[in-house]
Amino acid sequence: MRMIDARTLKTKLRGNDELALIDVREDVDFYRNHLLFAVNIPLSRLEQMIDDLVPRAGTPIVVCDAGDGLAERAAGRLEWLGYGDVSVLAGGIAGWEKAGGILFAGANVPSKAFGEFVEHEYKTPHITAEDLHARIQRGEDIAILDSRPWEEFRIMSIPGGKDCPGAELVYRARDAVPSPDTLVVVNCAGRTRSIIGAQSLINAALPNKVVALKDGTMGWELAGFKVARQAEAKAPDVTPAGLARAKESAESVAARAGVRKIDTATLDSFRAERAERTLYVLDVRTPEEYEAGHLSDAIHAFGGQLVQATDRYVAVRGARLVLVDDTEVRALMTGSWLRQMGWDDVNVLQGGVATHPLVSGQRRSRMVGLEKAEARKLSPAALQGLLQSDKAALIDLADPRRYKAEHVAGAWYAVRSRLPEGLDRFSPNTTIVFTSSDGRFAQLAAAEIAEMTGRPTAALQGGTAAWKAAGLPVEGGEDRLIHPRVELWSPYDDKHRTKKAMLDYLSWEVDLYDRIKKDGDTRFRTLPPA
Repeated sequence: MRMIDARTLKTKLRGNDELALIDVREDVDFYRNHLLFAVNIPLSRLEQMIDDLVPRAGTPIVVCDAGDGLAERAAGRLEWLGYGDVSVLAGGIAGWEKAGGILFAGANVPSKAFGEFVEHEYKTPHITAEDLHARIQRGEDIAILDSRPWEEFRIMSIPGGKDCPGAELVYRARDAVPSPDTLVVVNCAGRTRSIIGAQSLINAALPNKVVALKDGTMGWELAGFKVARQAEAKAPDVTPAGLARAKESAESVAARAGVRKIDTATLDSFRAERAERTLYVLDVRTPEEYEAGHLSDAIHAFGGQLVQATDRYVAVRGARLVLVDDTEVRALMTGSWLRQMGWDDVNVLQGGVATHPLVSGQRRSRMVGLEKAEARKLSPAALQGLLQSDKAALIDLADPRRYKAEHVAGAWYAVRSRLPEGLDRFSPNTTIVFTSSDGRFAQLAAAEIAEMTGRPTAALQGGTAAWKAAGLPVEGGEDRLIHPRVELWSPYDDKHRTKKAMLDYLSWEVDLYDRIKKDGDTRFRTLPPA
C-alpha cells in the first residue's frame, strides 16, 4: 500500500494536476474534523458514490481517515474496483495536523468558506432581520427572493418570500422584480446562498438595490420572528424580454470570469479524452427540467446547489467541467462562480440541451463492483424460512433514518464500514444475511464480509423493497443497533434547531474566512473590473 506524507500532499494540493482527496469515514466523523479539500465518500457507500465523483479510473487518489486503518481498507477496495493510482495519507488527519495542516469542521466547507470570502471581498450589502421586519410592517416595496431549492423553501421561509433558487436568480429576476425601485432581499437558511445570491444579482447589474438577509431564516428566528411553513410562492416564469436581459447580463459576467463557451464538437472531443482527463457534464437546471430531458452523460447539479455544495458533485481537483442548461443563462452564472472558486477549466455548452438527443427520468448512480461481488442471494421467502428457524441473522445497511422509520421485522442495524466489528454477538454458524434498500449494498457487503471473516453470508435479493413487495412484515424503531445511530445537525430539524445551535452554526460559518486564510490553499478570486 502506497503512503503519502502530509507535506507531499500539501504540495500536490497547491499544484494544477488532477487529484482526488477522499475522506472515507462516515459523514458524522467527517463533519467533526477533516482536511479543507477532502471530499467525503464513506467506505460504507464507496461503490455507489465513486463513479460519479471520481469517474476516471486513472485519477490520482489520496485516501484519508483517522489513522485507524479505514483508509487502507478503502484503498484496497478502490484498487479492486480498478483505480490504479491510490495512496493513503500517512497518519490520517492527525498526521496532517501534526505537520502544521489545518482541520475544518462541518460540511461543504470550501463552498461555505467561499461565501464568507465573497462577503469580505465584495462587501456584499446585507439587511438585518429587524430592519427587514420593520420595512415590511411599513409596507415598503420589497421583494424577498429565497435562493434555496423548493423542498427547503417549503419547510420554512420568510413570510412573503418567493422561491427563486441560486442560479435562477439572474435568470428570473427581471420578471420577478419588474420595478427598479423595489428593494430586493435574498435569503437562505443561513448565510452562504444569501450572500452568493445577492452578489449574483449585483454582478449582473440588476438596477435594484440588492441586499442579503443577514443570517437568513436563522437570523429571522433568532430575532424573534415567525417563519412561514409550506409557502407556495415561486418566482414567475421567464418572459422573452426578461430572458434577453438576463442573457446579456450573464454573458457579461461569465466573460469577466473567464468562462469558456464550447460547441458540441468540442464536447465530443472532451468525451473522447475521458481516459486521460476527468470530465464532469453537469446540468444546472431545475429537477423537473432535468427529468423531462437531459444529456445522457449529464449529472443533475442544480446551479445554486453546485456552488453551495461543490464537493457533492465534483471530487477531482483540476478536472474539466462542462455546464449545461437550455438558454445558457444559468450555466453561465454558475460557471462564473466556479471560476471564482478556483476551478480553471469551466465550460458552457452553447445551445445547451437542444444540441443533443435527450433521455428522461432521474439518473441512477452506477453501483460499481456488483459484477465482481460473488454472494449467495436469498429470496424473501427463503430468508423468512431461515429467520424462523433461527439459522440466520439479518443486518440492515440502510440509512439510519430509514431504518428507524421502517425495516424488516427483526433486522439489526449496522454501519457497513464498521463491520465486521459487532458480528461476534452472533454464533459462528449463523448465516449473516444483509439487506439494503434495493439489495445492491447487501450483495457487496455479503461478499466482502465473507472474504474478511470466513463466515457464511448471504444477501436479500431485491433488498427491503422486495421483502415489502412480498407482503412480509416490517416494523419501525431502533431496538437492535449493532452500531450507534448518530445524526448530523440540520437547520431544518426542529428538535435540534435551538437558539444555541443556530448561533454556533452561524459563528462557524463566519469563522471560516479566517481559517482558510490561515490554511492558505484556496484559490478564491474575484471578478476583474468590468
